[in-house]
Amino acid sequence: MYRLATVLITLCVILFTALAAPMQFNGTATVSLEKRVTHTGEGTWFEVGDGACGYTDTDSDPIVAISAQIYGSGGNCNQWIYITNTDNGNTAYGKTRDECESCGSGSLDMSPSLFEELSTLSTGEIPISWHFMSKDWSP
Repeated sequence: MYRLATVLITLCVILFTALAAPMQFNGTATVSLEKRVTHTGEGTWFEVGDGACGYTDTDSDPIVAISAQIYGSGGNCNQWIYITNTDNGNTAYGKTRDECESCGSGSLDMSPSLFEELSTLSTGEIPISWHFMSKDWSP
């Protein structure tokens, strides 16, 4: 009887372990959730051109340069960012296409057109909060 109870408990543990494993969809992709981190810092603007991600953009594109600390080896290139001007509540989306060497870790440098969605260019610098969207997300 003791042996039968041990076997049943072992089978239950194996079953629950299998059910707790990540599931695959379409036979190939494993779904994972990324923790959203909200950053805070200063938002500035710059004249866009050839970016660190290897693309040439224009001032009318919604471009973001992220700090060198976050840019690293460019793993966030082409990832969208949701930005909020914490002074007036205006929000906008920008695409990561460059690295900002002079930015603090939570600060962003934006194309003129993107910055104007949040404030006027004459303001020069604004307090912001922001977070990355999912890598496959696009507005």
